Amino acid sequence: MKRSLFYSLAILFFLFPAILLGLKSVTPIWRWGEPLSFNWTLRGWTSFWMDDRILHALWLSLLIALTVTLINLAVGMMAGKALSHSSFKGKSMLETLLLLPLFVPAMAAAIGLHITMIRLGLANHWTGVVIVHLVPTIPYTIKIMKAGYDRLGSDLIDQSRMLKAGPFRTFREIELPLLLPSVRSAVFLVVTISMSQYVLTAIIGGGSVITLPIIYYPFLQSVDDTVMAAFSIVFAILPVFAVLIIELISRFFITKNSFFNRGAV
Repeated sequence: MKRSLFYSLAILFFLFPAILLGLKSVTPIWRWGEPLSFNWTLRGWTSFWMDDRILHALWLSLLIALTVTLINLAVGMMAGKALSHSSFKGKSMLETLLLLPLFVPAMAAAIGLHITMIRLGLANHWTGVVIVHLVPTIPYTIKIMKAGYDRLGSDLIDQSRMLKAGPFRTFREIELPLLLPSVRSAVFLVVTISMSQYVLTAIIGGGSVITLPIIYYPFLQSVDDTVMAAFSIVFAILPVFAVLIIELISRFFITKNSFFNRGAV
């Protein structure tokens, strides 16, 4: 009963809107009072793919999101492991300080960082946008990876050290396979946040770094909802595509003869 209710709600709130959006991307504009028509058209998708500016923004958004994600995973794993498996004075205060960027308004953070970016020569460049995207994403990643290391514990890591395994081998064969659920959660969250940043990108990018949100949000004023539907579908698929790329990268680091694949657990 509960499972049936769950699937019914999932279809109602997730699958049904996606189907409607897909139908809207291949049907012409319909206005209230007009008879319903199901004439199919690819005009929305043609308009999207024929615009070179949108394609450039798409690849740039993906590059920025993947770069931000890789930096988040590197910092988040190290910080999460240190906060989970170490005890030191001021640990609770440090965890609180790491969450403070989430409570700072994005506009205030962007304006404050903009001055620093200008001095460093990173303003109006995609690397500056990558750095500013770390502000709203790293606190989430650290929190997620800390929870992952809390579930992992330190017993298996201590045993690998007793068996003379190096830090990299321990990470590759023990930590990473067990942390994959946390990695997936962090990746999806970071990619979604990065690709939806409009204010931070607009201020630090200065109009020179054109990502999908820079084009997408002003595009919402368009009356052509067929093109908007196609745009929205691509905008929603990109995080999934980025997650698949990170998944392939993580799988590359997990060897086939790892601790778990050998049947040791």
